[in-house]
Amino acid sequence: MSEQNLSNKIVTDDLLVEIGTEELPPKALKSLSVAFSAGVVEGLKKAGFAVDEVESFAAPRRLAVLLKKLAATQPDRKIERKGPSLKVSYDAKGMPTKALQGFACSCGCEVDQLNRQQTAKGSWLVFKAVKKGQPLVELIEGIINQALVQLPIPRRMRWGDKAAEFVRPVHWVVLMYGSEVVNATILGVKSSNQTRGHRFHTTAPVTLAKAADYQNQLQTQGYVLADFAQRQQSIKQQVIDTAARLGGSAIIDDLLLEEVTALNEWPVAVAGEFDAGFLSVPAEALIKTMQDNQKYFPLLDDVGKLKNAFITISNIESIAPEKVKAGNERVIRPRLADAKFFWEQDQKQVLDAFFPLLEKLVFQEKLGSVADKTRRVSALAESIAQTLNADTTQVKRAAFLSKCDLMTEMVGEFASLQGMMGRRYAEVAGEPEEVALALEEQYKPRGASDDTASTLIGQILSISDRLDTLVGIFAIGQKPSGVKDPYALRRAALGILRTMIEHKLDLDLKPMISKAAALLADRVDAAAVEDSVFDYVLDRLRAYYLDRGVLADVFDAVVALKPSRPLDFDKRIRAVTVFRALPEAESLAAANKRVGNILKQSALTDTGSVNPALFETSAEKNLYQQLNAMHDAVITAFDRGDYEAALKQLSGLREPVDTFFDSVMVMCEDENLRNNRVALLQTMHGLFLRAADLSRLHTSRQG
Repeated sequence: MSEQNLSNKIVTDDLLVEIGTEELPPKALKSLSVAFSAGVVEGLKKAGFAVDEVESFAAPRRLAVLLKKLAATQPDRKIERKGPSLKVSYDAKGMPTKALQGFACSCGCEVDQLNRQQTAKGSWLVFKAVKKGQPLVELIEGIINQALVQLPIPRRMRWGDKAAEFVRPVHWVVLMYGSEVVNATILGVKSSNQTRGHRFHTTAPVTLAKAADYQNQLQTQGYVLADFAQRQQSIKQQVIDTAARLGGSAIIDDLLLEEVTALNEWPVAVAGEFDAGFLSVPAEALIKTMQDNQKYFPLLDDVGKLKNAFITISNIESIAPEKVKAGNERVIRPRLADAKFFWEQDQKQVLDAFFPLLEKLVFQEKLGSVADKTRRVSALAESIAQTLNADTTQVKRAAFLSKCDLMTEMVGEFASLQGMMGRRYAEVAGEPEEVALALEEQYKPRGASDDTASTLIGQILSISDRLDTLVGIFAIGQKPSGVKDPYALRRAALGILRTMIEHKLDLDLKPMISKAAALLADRVDAAAVEDSVFDYVLDRLRAYYLDRGVLADVFDAVVALKPSRPLDFDKRIRAVTVFRALPEAESLAAANKRVGNILKQSALTDTGSVNPALFETSAEKNLYQQLNAMHDAVITAFDRGDYEAALKQLSGLREPVDTFFDSVMVMCEDENLRNNRVALLQTMHGLFLRAADLSRLHTSRQG
């Protein structure tokens, strides 16, 4: 033990837990490791243990966690339970009532062992005790088993005649506290201090001297890099170095790197080559074949073109690396041959010849085939193209071809190549460059971190496709609920917004949604969901702006007016953000809130125009003059969408507005004076509302 229990010192040492299994699912390994460590830590903390330093380990045949300097015993815990009041605890003869006897029995003590506690509400009987902490070795088995039960495993399995269930058969369990083995049974396996090394490099068990030696002994004796991050970095660096020796650079996809890390315990990079003739196939298809089927890292030359070479990660340090190289080269050849066959076979007909096949491909049962969807998208895209003065002929052509590649052999084999292969087939068919590129860009952005389409035709196609899906799915009553979003409508809505804002496309969502709904009229009553779709799309902007550092109250001030042009919405956000930082913002935000309350209180929908002859104070006259002086310039700025300039001018109203509220009674008894003052405030308020509802800004003056 690292510390002795002398003079009431807390005994601490390292706790090691390792679950040894058959090869774990590679795509789930990292998440299983994180969940297992978290479960063990949570269980220990619930039991009262202080957990400071934790190391997690995950390799193909093991999940492990090392908790450093963990106390040997659970801390003592003070127990205090409040019982019945003194009034109901004893009868008239001073004997304990049934209520008191029952409470004492539930506490495991006699009535005379209870304490009295005086409170503001009277006297009560309480039970107080100190529960001695249990040893860690007596608690840890239950904690580990509970953590294993809670792992995110969709389908568990049994093996042999064992009753235990886990994601893979369990062959060994290591459970050590310091240098001592903690006796336990985990998933039907008794614990020990013996782990197992690499499946091929070692045969004898690795006997651990103490928990802290786990990582080092596995590496030096067992040929296992147990630390996931260390192993991943080793693989990445080996790939980079090997690629450099071959005069190129490797394509290192993060998800592939993580999967390869989960497949290997002792990773060794091996380079291979393939016939240069396969380079006639589009690089995307070859790369996908190498990554998805073989888990290889493709190589690019110094000008960014695909090389006829690859790097694979072997899970063994072979004495004959040339044989490993030759084996991988032999395996990749039929895969590349398939890709070449698909590429050549698909080109035996032009891309638009695949369109009739889309009639039989169902998009959604109630919304028709993919061909039906394509026709709707084409009509919607043409409408948007007219608004943006784009080339409608090319837009319609791109829309017509947009889903044709779904019926090709190549996309049938590699679904993730949809769009990319459409572009390649369009290029070889002689389609205009803008049309071909749009076939790939229609799917952009594919995720939150992906770029939006770079071309106008691609942007129009991207917006149209997503909008048709949104309106259609809402119309059939399958809008997202909670975390369920099977049609990825959140991503679709955000993609529409990002495309409009980032490329400054001045489009109005409402007529676009109405157009999409009208195109669906022969199948569903989509007109009934137009408002719901608009609100849903607009609400996606909240996360978009908050992620970019925009304050929540700034967003609330703008969204309160529901601007339907995303580009216009963005201009307002920027303007209100600048305005909020001005020294005048606090006062004017508070004033707008006050004016809003007054207008509600006045209950007048039309107060008429302001009559200067009814002014009684200089404060009224001054505010009126200031409003008149800036009115035309402010309106002009608003009309051209320059909200920042308009709000900056309006910030000059701070002093006259403050003076007005300090010296004028708006809701006076004289109806004419009252209405005239309300009309003056309504004029001012209306100008601010051209940008946002500034009363929603959180200022100290508003509390």
